Amino acid sequence: MVQHIVFPTVGRGEGIATHFGAHFLASDDAAACVQDALIHFDAQRYRLLAWCIMPNHVHVVAEQIEGWPLAETVHSWKSYTATQINRMLSRTGPFWMREYFDRFIRDDDHLAKTLTYVERNPVARGYVKNAEQWRWSSAAWRLA
Repeated sequence: MVQHIVFPTVGRGEGIATHFGAHFLASDDAAACVQDALIHFDAQRYRLLAWCIMPNHVHVVAEQIEGWPLAETVHSWKSYTATQINRMLSRTGPFWMREYFDRFIRDDDHLAKTLTYVERNPVARGYVKNAEQWRWSSAAWRLA
């Protein structure tokens, strides 16, 4: 079962950021922490198909591996990274919004569109010209 998962940081911004949170992940160290956490259990607890770490939210496309429920996997990512990044940023308190969004991938066409959407997110927001230029994304690994 493949799913697209989105988990935002806490806090509110303006415009589109009102749907997400503060830009804690704009720090290279914070983004690297999340990317390392996602990659760490790839092929053991899930199969990581794509990801993109934006300044205030994370996109993941992953296939679940039997015995590792999605809720436990997302909790593990969020718990570990919240502790580490709060320490890096000398802050305390909640880091991630409590809830996350997930959507089942229906078929190969839906998967292809979702992978493109996830990896092109930084392009759509105007952060980079090409997806592979965003170092906090699977596109940087796959397309470079």
